[in-house]
Amino acid sequence: MSSTGSTYGDIHRYEPARESTAAAIAIVLLTIIEVVFVFLFTYGFVSGWALTDTGNMFLGGVLAVIFVDLAFILALYRKEFLPDVMIVKKRRRKWEDLYVREEDVDGVSFDGSGGGAWEQVKRAVYPYYKR
Repeated sequence: MSSTGSTYGDIHRYEPARESTAAAIAIVLLTIIEVVFVFLFTYGFVSGWALTDTGNMFLGGVLAVIFVDLAFILALYRKEFLPDVMIVKKRRRKWEDLYVREEDVDGVSFDGSGGGAWEQVKRAVYPYYKR
């Protein structure tokens, strides 16, 4: 679904999510695996496995698996269950990104006409000065 509106905030493109059953089942299975690994990490941490070198590496590997599994869960959820929406945004020019006036884009000459040398140094170092 697309709209022809070009005002700020209009929805330009909206594609609904697929919401497949296979992705939902995969997310549930990955969540169960996540809970098992979190329990294993917690049990190993409380039991003192981290006091040995190999146990410390094992707990680090389990923690890595926990975060990789969580990344897969979030990626599947984002791809399958969130709609794809493109919103019209206001286009900004380069000088607007720095909050600098349009006439000051090329800079200010350092000839002393800008309110003293110290004011010009402050403007050069801190571009957000006197927005």
